[in-house]
Amino acid sequence: MAEQHTPRSLIVSFYGAYGRTPDGSPMPVAALIRLLAVLGVDAPSVRSSVSRLKRRGLLLPGRTADGAAGYALSDDARRLLDDGDRRIYARTEPKLSEGWVLAVFSVPEAERHKRHLLRSRLARLGFGTAAPGVWIAPARLHEETRNALERLELSPYVDLFRGDHLGYAATAAAVARWWDLPAIARLHEEFLAAHEPVLRAWRRAGADADAPQGAEEAYRDYLLALDSWRRLPYADPVLPAELLPDDWPGRRSAEVFAALHELLRDRGAEFVRPYVSGSGATSPGA
Repeated sequence: MAEQHTPRSLIVSFYGAYGRTPDGSPMPVAALIRLLAVLGVDAPSVRSSVSRLKRRGLLLPGRTADGAAGYALSDDARRLLDDGDRRIYARTEPKLSEGWVLAVFSVPEAERHKRHLLRSRLARLGFGTAAPGVWIAPARLHEETRNALERLELSPYVDLFRGDHLGYAATAAAVARWWDLPAIARLHEEFLAAHEPVLRAWRRAGADADAPQGAEEAYRDYLLALDSWRRLPYADPVLPAELLPDDWPGRRSAEVFAALHELLRDRGAEFVRPYVSGSGATSPGA
């Protein structure tokens, strides 16, 4: 299946990688249009997507130091991106001894729309379903889950618990019920099919002193990889290795993204820098 990179998703990925200026200054609209054009997004699509992000309270209109129209990240947007960094750029190997967090919720019938929102949000955070109304995730996701539920005003409907799995089924067998592991594996395989050849090409170019290694190409390839990858650490809760099949593709896809980040992120920043007013963006995951 071909990857789908929507304009709005690419803008979020761009702000996550290059748009968090230390002083909070706005990103010029003209710069966004030029930088998204490299990824095949036309100006009307950029403006439309920015407007939607503005309505959601994630982007705030403002003026750059030289008076140009632009958009800065809201405090909520910065918190979301900071939370995302901990997932997207995580390098630590999860341990079974860390235990689990359980989310148990009950929503009155009169507010059943919030029940759907709760299920959707927990799924997007990487929770699996242990039983009706009982969702489970690795314990390290506790703080992020709490922040998300409070931000969405869903915390009154949820109780959170931490603990260990004590049986009766083996934990690996239970995990296979709680999450759709084959579906998650397919997401990793799709990422690898799209971006592992890109990594090989950059490594070949690095071995060839005469091969062009332009900043624009690095920026394009990195943003596309980031836009694909940043969904995966949410669909995949990153379970301990002993609970997963031996040929689990998530390990390799994480290695490929980490290598692309190391190789291309800063090189791409060289292309972005002339379009950004004021000080440069922060470096997530560094």
